Amino acid sequence: MVDSSGWLEYFADGVNADIFAEPLQDIANVLVPAICYYEVFKVVLRERNESDALQVLALMHQGITIDLTPDIAVQATKNSLQYHLPMADSIIFTVAKQFDSTLWTQDVDFKNLAGVRYIPKK
Repeated sequence: MVDSSGWLEYFADGVNADIFAEPLQDIANVLVPAICYYEVFKVVLRERNESDALQVLALMHQGITIDLTPDIAVQATKNSLQYHLPMADSIIFTVAKQFDSTLWTQDVDFKNLAGVRYIPKK
């Protein structure tokens, strides 16, 4: 699973893009929490344009979309309080945990959490 920061780094061809390309090579097996569509679309729309933002979403849709269910929402609330995570991060982290998936990220909020592959932003 790649969080929003990883998707954005990959799409922007940032310094860490090659690192995030590794899990994205197998896009059909990448979990994509629905909240990531919101976060990524918002940034690309703000910084580029709607056409680019829609192209990004098309690639993300090749992964496995995980909707926000009541069970995920409840567990995300617990994880938010336990790990001091913002709402979107707690949802992303919860999805990774519930599906026993490694979370690839460069978001410092996840730095010391189990099951996270944290790549420092350069």
